[in-house]
Amino acid sequence: MTAPAPFAEIWRGPFLESVHSGHAVICDSTGQIIDAWGDPERVVLARSSSKMIQALPLVRSGAADAFSLSTKQLALSCASHQGAKIHVDNVGAWISQLGLDDTAFRCGPEESRDRDVKEAQIRAHESPCRIHNNCSGKHAGFLTLSRHLGGDANYVAPDHPVQRACLEAFEDVTQETSPGFGIDGCSAPNYAATLHGIARAMAHFAAAPEGSAEVRLHEAMRLHPELVAGEGRACTELMRACDGKVALKTGAEGFFIAIIPERGIGIALKAACGTTRAAEAAVTALLVRVGVLDPNHPATLKRINAPIKNWDGLTTGVLKPAAGLLA
Repeated sequence: MTAPAPFAEIWRGPFLESVHSGHAVICDSTGQIIDAWGDPERVVLARSSSKMIQALPLVRSGAADAFSLSTKQLALSCASHQGAKIHVDNVGAWISQLGLDDTAFRCGPEESRDRDVKEAQIRAHESPCRIHNNCSGKHAGFLTLSRHLGGDANYVAPDHPVQRACLEAFEDVTQETSPGFGIDGCSAPNYAATLHGIARAMAHFAAAPEGSAEVRLHEAMRLHPELVAGEGRACTELMRACDGKVALKTGAEGFFIAIIPERGIGIALKAACGTTRAAEAAVTALLVRVGVLDPNHPATLKRINAPIKNWDGLTTGVLKPAAGLLA
């Protein structure tokens, strides 16, 4: 197995204090590897970076059209949102449209990651609900698909028609037979593939024909970056910085993907250490490398060549991208 490649360096003064490493693949529209770092054949769990794949059956089945889903709802089906008011209100309206409420979700309750919502709930002595879970948009999509397919309430079961459809879509776009799955933080199966397979899937989305389920989903993400993650988050800020030309999605344990339709290419990466800082630095560097992100944009400089400051506001170091990612 090929060792992970350097992703990012942390410098404190003149000293290299730590190095993040990982694996990354860029694929073209045919699924061939353009560039790779580390081990392209490493088997990975893409976690929430695979949400647009899990949303494919929602559109392909006809459920999205049968329930007249909007582009906002399609974006939320791919989201790992903050649980801010904009997210909770939109997901709440969606499940109300289905005649359902919070109890229908099979994702657990989660504290909102939005400070205003969290503090308001604390003041009101309210407990977090399932709708605040960062995956509630994906689960609203699952509930819609389950209703369309006539499935029972336990839509996260691996043998449920919803999850069988997700596996079929996953193997279709990765062009691999998945070796298995892990249970994600929201209780749904998360299927494994090689990193090359995930990058191939993202290139498939990028090169898909106009009007396809793939295009409808990544267009919705690019149209509504604020729904895919939230204010201050890398997915939202970097999609805006790329002027809506790129769909981005983070995943737990240091995963990130990019779909770049104008180039017909897809990117998938995994930080070996599982840290968000490493994955964000790496995807930012690769977006600069392929020419879709301004290296001097504030959203870029927040994640590469970013100053590290101490509690007194003094600059004590810098986060630098590994040279091999940029050139």
